[in-house]
Amino acid sequence: MPSPYFLTEMTWPEVEQALKTVKIAIIPLGAHEQHGPHMVESCDAVLAEEMGKRLTERLYPEAVLTPAINMGVSPHHIHFPGTISLEPTTVIAILRDMIKSLKQHGIKQFLILNSHGGNQSTLGVASDMLTGELDVRIYYAKTTASAKDVMDRRIESKLYGHSCDREVSEALYLAPHLVRTDKLEAADYQEGRWKKLRPGNPLQGFYYYDEMTRNGCIGDATKASEDIGKEIVETALERLTKAVKEVI
Repeated sequence: MPSPYFLTEMTWPEVEQALKTVKIAIIPLGAHEQHGPHMVESCDAVLAEEMGKRLTERLYPEAVLTPAINMGVSPHHIHFPGTISLEPTTVIAILRDMIKSLKQHGIKQFLILNSHGGNQSTLGVASDMLTGELDVRIYYAKTTASAKDVMDRRIESKLYGHSCDREVSEALYLAPHLVRTDKLEAADYQEGRWKKLRPGNPLQGFYYYDEMTRNGCIGDATKASEDIGKEIVETALERLTKAVKEVI
């Protein structure tokens, strides 16, 4: 199979040739934030890019992968050292500039492939704003959310979602260098108002992660495995590929 279209690895004449068949640009969006004692802080950005590469391969020759946006909306993690958080308006401004640039090269459909839950609400606003403003089609998806049935079957933790059995499993399959396998821990929860603000409750609201978990984790990373990660990732990729083909 010919090489998939990754912009960071192409010359401009190669891009010019690829644009004859490209119908959509995939923009990986991650974050730079704490992931407990056992995952490095670039985790979300790397996972978004790795998923983006595999999706672009499956969509060849109709998709091109852009450079990843490796920071996101992470104020809830800011009390943990090393976290860098962008304002939602900053993320939207970056997306605007990227999409505006790529539109000038003839691309009019975009998929923002997001690996950080804290970005999702910003992406809803970005899609609403930029679709009309730039006269393009914008889609967004959480990297593995479409495989929730697999997660429900394979993840033992009742509460999971950050540096947990799911995310560590995905990393062990996609980018094992992100994981400190000798330091895996379960979440160290503490009591607090966060319990009243989680999804499924009558109220939603902001809380800092250190109000919820002392070590920055949710779920139990000690139960993660590459096999679980493979099933989640491959199921999600299959479904994302089908969904993108249907819209383009």
